[in-house]
Amino acid sequence: MNGKTLMLAALMAVAPAQILASSVYKWTDENGVTQFGDRKPTGRQAEQVNIRTGTSENAGDIRPSPQQQVQALEEQQQESAANQAESAVERARQKQREANCETARANLEVISSNARIRIEENGEMRYLTPE
Repeated sequence: MNGKTLMLAALMAVAPAQILASSVYKWTDENGVTQFGDRKPTGRQAEQVNIRTGTSENAGDIRPSPQQQVQALEEQQQESAANQAESAVERARQKQREANCETARANLEVISSNARIRIEENGEMRYLTPE
């Protein structure tokens, strides 16, 4: 029972403050400048202004414009095309490396088997000496 009483007292204390806080008056002073205040001015005619409170939008909730979306999509496509070109170049390099490796293995096998090494000079094959 005490919890309900305490809650009711707190609600009654907050409700008038909300009502008073939302009262805003607008008037024009003797210099022609528009003034705003939370209390009605004495000796002047004032208009009560309705204040609407709203929620602010989070920056993360703002969607990009269609032009920005199109531009982002084009950038992604360009990056994708560049990545595909780079991967094609890398695949070609890898094939060349594998071919070079096979050639090196074959040369190593020939040298390791104590075979005589031949070179081609002027269209003729010649064997190298052991030195």
